[in-house]
Amino acid sequence: MNEHDSEKIGGLLARRGLVPAPSADDADLFLLNTCSVREKAVQKVYSRLGELKERKRAKADFLIGVMGCVAQQEGENILKRAPHVDLVVGTHLYHAIPDLLDELTQGAGGGPPAGLVATAFLDDSEPPSAEAVSRSNSFRAAVTVMEGCNKHCAFCIVPHTRGKERNRRASSVLEEIRQATAEGFVEVLLLGQTVNSYKDPANPRYRFAELLSDVSEIEGVERLRFTSPHPRHFTDDVISLIAERDNICPQVHLPLQSGSSRILRRMRRQHDAAWYRALVEKFRNCGRQIALSTDVIVGCPGETAEDFEKTLDLVRFAEFEQMFSFKYSPRPMTEAFGWEDDVGESEKSRRLTVLQGVQRDIQLDLHRRRYLDREFDVLVEGTARDGMRRFGRTASNKIVNFFGEEETGEFARVRITEIGPNSLVGEPVVHCRLSGTG
Repeated sequence: MNEHDSEKIGGLLARRGLVPAPSADDADLFLLNTCSVREKAVQKVYSRLGELKERKRAKADFLIGVMGCVAQQEGENILKRAPHVDLVVGTHLYHAIPDLLDELTQGAGGGPPAGLVATAFLDDSEPPSAEAVSRSNSFRAAVTVMEGCNKHCAFCIVPHTRGKERNRRASSVLEEIRQATAEGFVEVLLLGQTVNSYKDPANPRYRFAELLSDVSEIEGVERLRFTSPHPRHFTDDVISLIAERDNICPQVHLPLQSGSSRILRRMRRQHDAAWYRALVEKFRNCGRQIALSTDVIVGCPGETAEDFEKTLDLVRFAEFEQMFSFKYSPRPMTEAFGWEDDVGESEKSRRLTVLQGVQRDIQLDLHRRRYLDREFDVLVEGTARDGMRRFGRTASNKIVNFFGEEETGEFARVRITEIGPNSLVGEPVVHCRLSGTG
């Protein structure tokens, strides 16, 4: 989602005549797009800003801007901690960056004004449509369908940095996708903080299932993905669509966070472990093999050894093909920020290591059972890290490395010959037709 926000801003700046610079040393403007889901990400922001201080001293008209969730969270504090920053723009106002830059460069008295801070939340019920997008990917088009979140999970800062849910009109979303496929994009990625809670502001009866169905029927959409959903909004009609439509990728992100019902209640996740297990069973029995991925937090305040074991049990039951796992990180403005962080750092690290070891074994086993010696269509994304092979992804989002001649954005038929915990190795499949009578 942050990457797509950067694409939107790149498009807006390109309209004003700016072009990407190869490095900060060559740039007139440096915009840092930020995330504040975890404290480590915030620390990286200030570290990066510190690295730019000398560049600012050497070139006074070099402009530095901070945007995104850290900008929304920190506001004017960024200027206090890093006074060489010129612009701080929150999550609702990225579309105003060109005008804010004009204000900076055309300030009264001939010189730029002191740092500008624009972090207000807009009252609009709809996020702005993408006027211009400088897409960084030649085959995958990310498309925002909604922004914000109404959930207020106890540990999560997103509602405070992204605001309440705002949905785009379906007509606008569909038109953007038609334009993208006309330009040759074969994969579409629908984006939203709780993407499957979508409802059309022009027609509240038009929900995520209707949108997913309509997008899948657009000519040229070879693969359709979406992120990031909330478990509570997976209705039966959405699950049926994923099972029935070949171009809707059989890969679903299903954030878990904890396998303990007690901790889930404390997190305000709106479901318990038994409900989550039943949802996994729905995907398991839908008639199509669905690759599930998830998020897990260890060491949430109050998490006991028994709670952690329940998380391991649910992870083993669900058999996730991918997991994003983290140690609990207190975030300002959240309910949990005032809780006693009573799980020690060493114990958090131990639990994370154990969890990741369990998940590694699960992934190896799944790759062996579901992928080894089988053929898949791989959408090529570029050259692999070894500089010789190509790499791409299956519809289930598995990275495959193989020797081939297909260009980025083309499909290759590949048979999987080797497995690892995080990626696969394959060889091209050549289908030959025999002719003649000999």
